[in-house]
Amino acid sequence: MERRQPIIACDFNQASEVHNFIDSLGIEKLNIKIGMELFYSSGPDIVIDLIDSNHDIFLDLKLHDIPNTVKKTMKVLAQLGVGMVNVHAQGGRKMMEAAREGLEAGTPAGKQRPKLLAVTQLTSLSGQEIKEEQQTYATLEESILHYAALAFTSGMDGVVCSPLEARKIHEQIASEFLTVTPGIRMTQQTMDDQTRFATPKNAAKGGSDYIVVGRPITQAKDPLSAYKEIQASWAQALTERMKANDE
Repeated sequence: MERRQPIIACDFNQASEVHNFIDSLGIEKLNIKIGMELFYSSGPDIVIDLIDSNHDIFLDLKLHDIPNTVKKTMKVLAQLGVGMVNVHAQGGRKMMEAAREGLEAGTPAGKQRPKLLAVTQLTSLSGQEIKEEQQTYATLEESILHYAALAFTSGMDGVVCSPLEARKIHEQIASEFLTVTPGIRMTQQTMDDQTRFATPKNAAKGGSDYIVVGRPITQAKDPLSAYKEIQASWAQALTERMKANDE
């Protein structure tokens, strides 16, 4: 996946909606996230269709099950040719290791294994919610850093986290460990279910390697203009950060 392009979260429930949306943008090659809603309604066919149309796919199914089930599932998903897949870090070390084994076993000869990510904590969750509902004494940041470290030692390529934790994950775990961050908004005010979010520029400055953007593009009055604005802001800030890191 091209890092300077945002990953568009195509959270539609019909394949026709996705195709119409992508056609309306008129961009030859996109990074696209397919989540549970679309995958459960349209199955692998939508993934294959979009890959055949030259788009890169992040298959966001957040697997969380016993290791053997996850391993077998990843072996199947590896054959689709997607660029990224993910699991929940809360499934534990054995599950994450099994996921990687399944991906490696299922990737066709001569093809690149999909990047394997682990979800730390959902960006819709607040610190108060994880304390009350997960019965943890760790702060939200401590919990995310813990899961990120566990994912790293379990062989994951990176994590899904909010833009607010990306820098510390790079500093405390590994600079090359990927941070893929949803919760991107064009302003610092939001009226939806994201509680931890950032602008594209601030996400780049904060260490995000990829950003995932859904409603600010898909529900915009002019999706193409919204995409171009977000892409330009993200790409410029990311280039500046990478240049600064090289100096």
